[in-house]
Amino acid sequence: MILYNVTVSLDPSVETDWLTWMRSKHIPDVLETGCFKESRLSRIHGEEEGGVTYSIMYVSPSQELLDLYQEKFAPALQQEHGAKYQGKFAAFRTFLTIVEEFHA
Repeated sequence: MILYNVTVSLDPSVETDWLTWMRSKHIPDVLETGCFKESRLSRIHGEEEGGVTYSIMYVSPSQELLDLYQEKFAPALQQEHGAKYQGKFAAFRTFLTIVEEFHA
């Protein structure tokens, strides 16, 4: 499985609107592509003064599905996010291969 992590630092003035939009629109749209089986939205603590930072993690069953997402769906979804919150965020993306899982 592949973990696709998007880290987003926000201007605090858009945090509430961004969270609402992510929960009701963006994350459901990403999951609707069929390329991911689940997602988690997390607040990152210890961010720099003046900003708020979140991590959105998506789990893809395969590299092929992640590649499909990147090629077919990501450009439009990222453009929509960028247009809505232009100048109010910075984002970076990380791809991780899950080597092993452990459960309590």
